[in-house]
Amino acid sequence: MANEHLRVPLAALLRLARNSLAREIRSALEDAGYDDLPANGPYVISATSVAGVPLAAIIDHLGLSKQASGHLVDLLVLRGYLDRRVDPDDRRCLIVSVTERGLDAAGVIRRAADDLEGRLVASVGAAKVDATRRTLACLAAMTADDA
Repeated sequence: MANEHLRVPLAALLRLARNSLAREIRSALEDAGYDDLPANGPYVISATSVAGVPLAAIIDHLGLSKQASGHLVDLLVLRGYLDRRVDPDDRRCLIVSVTERGLDAAGVIRRAADDLEGRLVASVGAAKVDATRRTLACLAAMTADDA
């Protein structure tokens, strides 16, 4: 049946799509020698590499507890993806920044995501991908407004 995917709940399709992207990213990271990123590490690294995005906001989007967030950041620091130092202006605060290793890994992540999106455009066309992007942005805005 050509439209069998229309019977699958949207939530299931979103999960399957996310899993496809995650597999592509994990494979690209492993091929590039970054096979030690913990779960959620690729998201934190790629988001942290964007200037001006605070780590607290990135972690907040993951919905992790403070303890799990701290453990994730500790692992990313230990494995050389992030650097953590005391803020010289306020010694009570820590500054977390992405390292060269983290920037390199973020590039791998970005290229893997761009490659998958390019294959999707080749498969269904740019107009459908743009429509999907608008739909997902609308869905994200709806859930953000409800929070």
